Parts: sequence; C-alpha cells; structure tokens
Amino acid sequence: MGSNSTRLLIADVAPTRDRLVEVVRETRVTRLARGVDGSGQLAPEAIDDVCAAVGGYLGLAAEHGAERTVAAATSAVRDAANGDAFLAELRERFALGARTIDGETEARLTYLGATAGRARSPRDGAERTLVFDIGGGSTELVIGTGPDPDFHTSLQLGVVRHSERFLPSDPPTAAQLEALAAAVGGELTAARRSYGGPSPTSAIAVAGTPTSLAAVELGLDPYDGDAVEGQVLELADLQRRLPQLTAMSLDERRELVGLHPDRAPTIVCGTVILVGTMRAFGLGRVEVSEHDILWGAALDAAADPAGTTGSG
Repeated sequence: MGSNSTRLLIADVAPTRDRLVEVVRETRVTRLARGVDGSGQLAPEAIDDVCAAVGGYLGLAAEHGAERTVAAATSAVRDAANGDAFLAELRERFALGARTIDGETEARLTYLGATAGRARSPRDGAERTLVFDIGGGSTELVIGTGPDPDFHTSLQLGVVRHSERFLPSDPPTAAQLEALAAAVGGELTAARRSYGGPSPTSAIAVAGTPTSLAAVELGLDPYDGDAVEGQVLELADLQRRLPQLTAMSLDERRELVGLHPDRAPTIVCGTVILVGTMRAFGLGRVEVSEHDILWGAALDAAADPAGTTGSG
C-alpha cells in the first residue's frame, strides 16, 4: 500500500527461496498520499479507495490458494497522524495484519527484489549497482555490489508529495518546474555526498515512473510487463521527453500511448526525479525492472517462516 498505488503480487516461491514465479500482478493507482503533505492526515476517500483495492486483492489471493499473505504500508502511512487508525481499520475489515515499514526496510526489500535471481558472472558480482524506487511519498536509493546493500537512504521525494507541493498549474509553469528541479536536485546531491563512495557502474529503476516511461518509449497499448522488464532508458532520451511531457495538459498526458491515465498527474514530477537521480550519480542509462519491493517482500516472507515480516 504505497503513497500512489496499491499493488498485488501473488507468486510461487522456489524451494531454494531465492526465486519467484509470478502468478498474478496487479496495480491500482489509489493515491493514498493525496493531501497528506498539507494536512498530515490520510483522507477518508483515499482510505476507502485503498480498502476497495485490498478487498479485491484478498479475494484473488484466496482464489489462488495463497498460503501466506503479507501486507505493508509505506511513506504515506509513516507520515500521517492517522496511519495507525488506518492499519486498525484494515485489521477490523479484513482481519489483515498489515504493518508500516520504515525507510530502511523499504530500501532493503526493494534492493532484494531488484537484484534477486540475476545471473552474475564474477565480473558482474563486483559491479556496483544503484537500485532506486521513485514512490508517491519517498524515493529509496540503495547501492551494493552483491546480495546485500552497502548504502541506503530514503528521501522525502515523492511524485504525489512533490506534484502537490510544486506543480499546481496545468500544464506546469517554467517557474514551478525550476523550483521542483532545484528541490529535487538539492536532495539528490546531498544523498550523493552522504554516500561518498565510488560511482555506481549500473542502475536499476523500479516502480511506476520508469516502467511507465519505458512503456511510452515502446508505444505499448496495452501495458506489457514482460516487454518493459529489462528495457533501458537513456538519459539523453529522457531529457528530450521531459519538455514534451511538461508542455502537455493533464488531459493530453492521459491520452499518451503507453501511459496509464492514472499515472498522468504525476509522470512529470516522476521524470524530474528520475533524471535528477541519474545526473546526481553520473548515470547515462538505467535498466527498468518490474522486480521491486513486492518481489523483495515475497522473498523475505519465504525466508521468514516465523512470520515476523507482517502477515494476515
């Protein structure tokens, strides 16, 4: 249950507990973080939208005979004063033992999901990889050379949060975009300084912004996750795409082939964060992956028979 979308993964876990076989994957843009940046509260209509998605997902889990259900909430619920009340409502309505995960756990699970099962030669094993997840309320940056990350940070950069804060106009004005880029750049430059290590030699971007941009580049209609998986986004291409997106109205972005209409309100902000991340870490290209925190949570649950990762 993220700040922008509520997502489901039903998967079979290999006996070795290091690989997944996807059975069902769904995403609904529920924008749980709407208004949180200003009010500090989860809006009742946002809670209702997430609960509707969760109810449908639990029905699918039952249909497919899921042996274990893990439910996690991220930045919006961490930030909201009524976050605990929201989790209590999930327990009451669905008997679902959801939990809020902190930024460190979110980063670890994202890295685990993005890197698990990747074929690595000895040379690849030494490759320093940046994994980043641009969410609705936060952005996770994780760097490592193997199965465990060496560095991670969770930044208060999110496509819902920063769209509401910086981009009130439709389409956004040049001044608004400059203010957004400056705020994003400052956060990412500070993160790069905090890391302080050698520059990553490769990068994997997960979640809705990079997968949507990959779908736009490929002209996918309908969306095809298999086609998106492994697609490479070049910084030069993104820098050309960004002015096109910012010049469009919201209605025009909703009609863009490859972009789900529900992603249209936040894709400009997401692209600014994506480009800013690549610039801050000196990356000319990034690989897009569907293997994200959902995969990491499933693998973590499989390795945790005691159920301490939070299940219902």
